[in-house]
Amino acid sequence: MTERKPQDFWPPLAAGAGLGLTLMGMFLFTGHGLGASGFFSRLLTWLSALAAPDWTEMNSDLGNYLGAAHPMNSWISWEIAGVAIGALLGSLIARRFRMKIERGPRTGVGARMWFAVAGGMLSGFGASLAGGCTSGLGLSGGAVLAVAAFVFLIAFFATGLLVATLSRRIWQ
Repeated sequence: MTERKPQDFWPPLAAGAGLGLTLMGMFLFTGHGLGASGFFSRLLTWLSALAAPDWTEMNSDLGNYLGAAHPMNSWISWEIAGVAIGALLGSLIARRFRMKIERGPRTGVGARMWFAVAGGMLSGFGASLAGGCTSGLGLSGGAVLAVAAFVFLIAFFATGLLVATLSRRIWQ
C-alpha cells in the first residue's frame, strides 16, 4: 500500500488574500479584528479566580479581566476554537496531519519541548507588553493603520531574525 502524497501549500499570494478576507469578515461580522492573546488572559484569570480569588483580584494585570464572564462567553474564545478546528480540518484535507515533534538531528525531544515552552512564554510576555499578539496587534492594528502595529511588526521580525541566527545550530 502506498502512502498518499500531501498536497502542496497554498501560494503565498492566495494565502495572504484569504487571511485578508478573513480579517475583513471578522471586522464586518463581529466588530473585532483577529487576536489570540486575550483568550489566554481570560482563561488564566478564570482559573486563577477559582484557585486564588483574593490574589487574582489584587493582581494588577488579571484584575482587569475579573468582571468578564466565563471565558467561553467571549467572542475570542470561539475564534480560538475555530482556528484549532480549521487547522485540524485543513491539515486532514491536505493530508499533512502528523503526530510528531519537529526537531533538529542533534536535538532531543526534551530540549525541543523546553525551547517551545520557553519561546511560548516569551511570546506571551511580549504580547502582554505590546498590548496584543501578532494577529491582534500586527494584523488587526495594521489593517486600521495603527502606528503601534508597524512598530511592533518591525521589532517582531527583527527579533525573529536575531533569534533564528543565534539558534540555527539547534536545527542543523
